[in-house]
Amino acid sequence: MRVGLIGLGVMGWRIAANLASDGLLAAVYNRSRHKAEEFSRKYSVLAADTPQDLAERTDVIITMLSDDEAVLSIVGALREKMKGKVLIDMSTISPTTSVGLAQQIMAAGGLMYDAPVIGTSIAVERRQIVILVGGPQERLDLVKEVLSHTSNSVIYVGPNGYGLYAKLVNNLLLGAYVAAMAEAFNFGLKAGLDPRFLVDLLTKYSSARSPTAELKAPKMAQGDYSVQFAMKHMRKDLEIVQQEARRIRAPLPLSALALQLYRFAEGMGLSERDFSAILELFKRSA
Repeated sequence: MRVGLIGLGVMGWRIAANLASDGLLAAVYNRSRHKAEEFSRKYSVLAADTPQDLAERTDVIITMLSDDEAVLSIVGALREKMKGKVLIDMSTISPTTSVGLAQQIMAAGGLMYDAPVIGTSIAVERRQIVILVGGPQERLDLVKEVLSHTSNSVIYVGPNGYGLYAKLVNNLLLGAYVAAMAEAFNFGLKAGLDPRFLVDLLTKYSSARSPTAELKAPKMAQGDYSVQFAMKHMRKDLEIVQQEARRIRAPLPLSALALQLYRFAEGMGLSERDFSAILELFKRSA
């Protein structure tokens, strides 16, 4: 089994590193070629010249890309090379887009699975991310085997698109929760509470405490917005949530408000910071 990976961003690089360390990875491709060449030097795998070149050398292709447009472009380039192959798309994109692409890949003689990730880059390095898989049963065992080399929790959700719907449920809640946590944190600061106490309150005593609070509250207190999940990506995911909600007629007033808050925060120049930097929106709005 020869695996190729397209997209060496923060998460893609680490997933590729896990696969390379286990001897599964045959080739990588990245739009910015210098990153593929850097990875090739470090892990001794081929830096493919084009997506088509990678497809010709591999049996299973993993994509980890930024948005619908990027996935549409890559799948368009791969489509004629997909006969007998499996495509695992780990990007967070519109389920509607993904289902349409899966139909194109099937028509070309291949199979496509959506497999978005829950977890941080650190969790990827530890192989502790959750991967939510949507797609046909036909090659599911192969997909799970490949993904088990970068995750200890590969969960089959259902047909094509269902992995993405599950990921969007998670990010809908995550985006609204962190926005609410930032609002509460700022309220406490303005009232004069010690930020160290607020961290303890949110992580130890609050009935709303959670792993997310444990991860984000200390960083909020320190003003540390080093990226674990960028503001621009949370905004993008909440936009997808709203698009899909309109299509399936699901009212989402809270996430619509959260989306507006993240857009405002991006307008303050926080797009590339961690999404917990939404705290700065509340601090600066007072």
